[in-house]
Amino acid sequence: MKAHRHITPPEMIRNVAIIAHVDHGKTTLVDALIKQSGLFRENQRVEECFMDSNALERERGITILSKNLSLQFMDYRINLVDTPGHVDFAGEVERVLQMANGCLLLVDSFEGPMPQTRFVLKKALAAGLRPVVVINKIDRPDARVSEVEDEILDLFIDVGADEGSLDYPILYASGRGGYAVRSMEDERVDIRPLLEEIVKQVPPPPGDLDKPAKLLITSLDYNDYVGRIGVGRILDGVFTGRSDVFRIHPDEVPEKNKILRLYSFRGIQRVEVEEAGAGDVVAICGIENISIGDTISVELCDPEPVIAVDQPVISMTFAANTSPFSGRSGKFLTSRQIRTRLDRELETNVAMRVETAGDERDAFLVSGRGELHLGILIETMRREGYELQVSKPVAIFKRGENGELLEPVEELAVDIPDSYMGIVMEVLGPRRALLESSKRLLDNYLRLIFSVPARGLLGFRSMFLNMTNGTGIMNQCFRAYEPYRGDIPESRNGVMVATDPGVATGYAIKNLSERGTLFYGPGEEIYEGLVVGERPLSGDLKVNIVKKRHVTNHRSATSEELEKLQAPRRMTLDQALEYVAEDEWVEVTPDAIRLRKKGEVKLGRKSV
Repeated sequence: MKAHRHITPPEMIRNVAIIAHVDHGKTTLVDALIKQSGLFRENQRVEECFMDSNALERERGITILSKNLSLQFMDYRINLVDTPGHVDFAGEVERVLQMANGCLLLVDSFEGPMPQTRFVLKKALAAGLRPVVVINKIDRPDARVSEVEDEILDLFIDVGADEGSLDYPILYASGRGGYAVRSMEDERVDIRPLLEEIVKQVPPPPGDLDKPAKLLITSLDYNDYVGRIGVGRILDGVFTGRSDVFRIHPDEVPEKNKILRLYSFRGIQRVEVEEAGAGDVVAICGIENISIGDTISVELCDPEPVIAVDQPVISMTFAANTSPFSGRSGKFLTSRQIRTRLDRELETNVAMRVETAGDERDAFLVSGRGELHLGILIETMRREGYELQVSKPVAIFKRGENGELLEPVEELAVDIPDSYMGIVMEVLGPRRALLESSKRLLDNYLRLIFSVPARGLLGFRSMFLNMTNGTGIMNQCFRAYEPYRGDIPESRNGVMVATDPGVATGYAIKNLSERGTLFYGPGEEIYEGLVVGERPLSGDLKVNIVKKRHVTNHRSATSEELEKLQAPRRMTLDQALEYVAEDEWVEVTPDAIRLRKKGEVKLGRKSV
């Protein structure tokens, strides 16, 4: 074997993916691992949850994009990948698992395994990863560790784990407390037992340093200075910076390229290195057309199999904003700019599809894994300065082998106080939901598991939070395409639609407030066709929210008193995407989210 001074041999590397359900504490546990591995000076300030570097990730408390870091533990290098826990980012999960040989399965000590835990674990076991189970948050006062252990075993059996996978170790941890133990009776000191178990249980990556260098690209990044950056695990050999390579992809002619820079991970930083060997996770730049699924090799060879990703189940129409307020706050307004941005998203977002929407050249049908998946994209574009209008999300149907209509069906889990069971069942029934199981939890809570058509869950989340007064928890996960379950009645109330442009007046709002809930307050600009409020009845109502009080020569003694008006109901982007009807657009700009009727806006008429 050739000597390589800077190379960690494959047998001293452990590549581990952290998989868990949303909010089970994986990012916090990673923070504890980093702090105790000597990556930072003792007096250095460490930002909490720094792996969630994206602003949206911090706001929503979820991981959207995978992150890589490397820890040095004794003589071992442990490459950790923090993966998304939400099923809408399954495309990201599946790619990341290709880089790992083992996984930490994190489960909350109270909630136990959730539907998305089942989804990601099944993917991990299918990829041949060796699991290490971590029951996290054992310092919770409501922890039910022994019951959760039984539920985890049931989960492994349920997803078809083989005998080898069933022989998994269990550790008990608190990411916030910064410790892990092998037994609940052990002294709770530090996180070292978890690091030791990773080294012991996770197999080293396969690979031979003496074979021709070969790398599979599983993730992409972008940098304004160096362009596209490909991330993946080296399968064989040793790569050096500025080496000549081939970019090989199925059904494409191999291209000759040169690696300009080679990066390895040291802690949370990408550090340029002279060389890196088999088993290590690296990043390379300099290959202009590099894409996910590419095999990078110093010699011509057969490409590695392309990673299969679950197909989209929800689609929406994206178009340039055509409202009278278009261009007031955005930097990118045209359909060409929107298409360019969507094409850029396709380079890294493998679970998304974009195509022209029917006969409309300037509109695009964007398909994804769910409302959250597409909602995150829209919110990101809005913050980047894009203006656009988007339609109501709709489920993607398919035809079966015998011509039967199939639709995407999701598994829905709700945790609710038992007093709300009746109203939840009453609302889900017409949405074609089928109750599959129920379990009683602590504090008079119930966990109900339903199978529901994806279209039946559109707009359900906000309604669920309202009907349970914010005490309910719901999670959903795509299960399969199943036969169409029948029509679902429209559940939304009618809306109030503005008939005149201008500025909303307190006088008009006071009169209209008797007819429903208003979305705008006095002094806000209005245009014709804007949805300005909701009625308690079905059917839409056209209203004049800019109407002024008739002026007379008489003044009452109290005419100068300010009228007390109810605060307008403001919608977030997520709420608007759930609320919008088929004949409406959600107008999305950097400083506003509006709802308006399609075809009712008279272009060219400016507000007064």
